[in-house]
Amino acid sequence: MSDQPGSGAVDLVGDPDRYAAWTLLADGFPQSHVDLGDPRHLEFEYVRRFGHLVDLAAPAGEPLRVLHLGGGGLTLARYVAATRPRSRQLAVDCNAALVDVVRRRLPLDQPGRRTSRTSRTVAGRIRIQVADARAVLERAAAGSFDLVVADLFAGGRTPAHLTSAEFTAAAARALAAAGVYAVNIGDGPSLAHTRARSATVRSVFARACLIADPGVLRGRRFGNLVLAASQVELPVAGLARRAAGDPFAGRVVHGSELDRFTAGARPITDADAEPSPAPPAELFTTAARPRRSRRPA
Repeated sequence: MSDQPGSGAVDLVGDPDRYAAWTLLADGFPQSHVDLGDPRHLEFEYVRRFGHLVDLAAPAGEPLRVLHLGGGGLTLARYVAATRPRSRQLAVDCNAALVDVVRRRLPLDQPGRRTSRTSRTVAGRIRIQVADARAVLERAAAGSFDLVVADLFAGGRTPAHLTSAEFTAAAARALAAAGVYAVNIGDGPSLAHTRARSATVRSVFARACLIADPGVLRGRRFGNLVLAASQVELPVAGLARRAAGDPFAGRVVHGSELDRFTAGARPITDADAEPSPAPPAELFTTAARPRRSRRPA
């Protein structure tokens, strides 16, 4: 299934292993995997790592205020709503066509779910806004979120203005004192962009850690790395246990190891920012090939 705005195609590809699950693609690049029947299921490894941060951000079940920059299919927002009822969430995406497909084809209110005013209050609220992520972030009230998640890609690359210290400082301002900033980075050998992004985040936040597949961390292949930061101590021990238990085990880099990883890298500023590296053309070939013609329920 495909919706084709002027900027390119937005596609939904059915998951042959999970009947109610779909992969959302924009211009051939996977944006999200959404399981309408089980919002707790996180298919993509980097989203699992975001999920670990959600799980450890507060005591179990306690609601959070979450800002999703790059809403995609709202996979993580659905997870927060399922695991932390009464959470208040704002998802921002600049791709109006993608947001339209999500609203029409991957709705938040599914058959079998109660949609009364009472049940909506219990589930919490997920607001969706079509806008530039940085513009929304810079307008956010100080201390208004417990978690800011930046999963920002266009054509497989993070736009330059969303990688800088100025952008990161805006995220820090929007967070509560103990809030967590989490960002998805796409990079490959020699991880120069990730080192610069790490140096950038560490120039703003007191604590940081990097979570990724060992092969990606060694620069053996292109992949996703999750960078988490806060002004207070991060739950690195819990993150390490959870990442090690993932289907594709991840490592957590922090402290002196992160010092060595970022050594020599300079923080990115608006004046010298560049988009993240483009992924190899063959990376998403399989993902972009539809496997079913099912329409979502």
